[in-house]
Amino acid sequence: MKVAIASTGNTLESKIDSSFGRCAWFIVIDTEDGGMEFIPNTNQDMEEHAGKAAVELVASRNVEMIVSGEFGAKIKPLLDSMHIQMVVIKDAEKKVSDIIALLNNRRK
Repeated sequence: MKVAIASTGNTLESKIDSSFGRCAWFIVIDTEDGGMEFIPNTNQDMEEHAGKAAVELVASRNVEMIVSGEFGAKIKPLLDSMHIQMVVIKDAEKKVSDIIALLNNRRK
């Protein structure tokens, strides 16, 4: 399964971003083969519709789940229509590596 994580940076030690649409980076993890892709969020400075553009960006990578600190109100119906699960992690101290560890434990 491919999972996109909203991140403050482009390393595994970066923290989860509290904002999905305006996060700095997306880290796409393939839980099957361990592959990773670091994608800058080129939509983060848009005046409007940053969340929708961010959804389109990560959906183009065929993700089945997105992990973020929070999502805008308009994002849930959009993700539901695309059959992409959204996971909210409120702990702003969580690092990308922590999320990956949680995902790996979930598979066991």
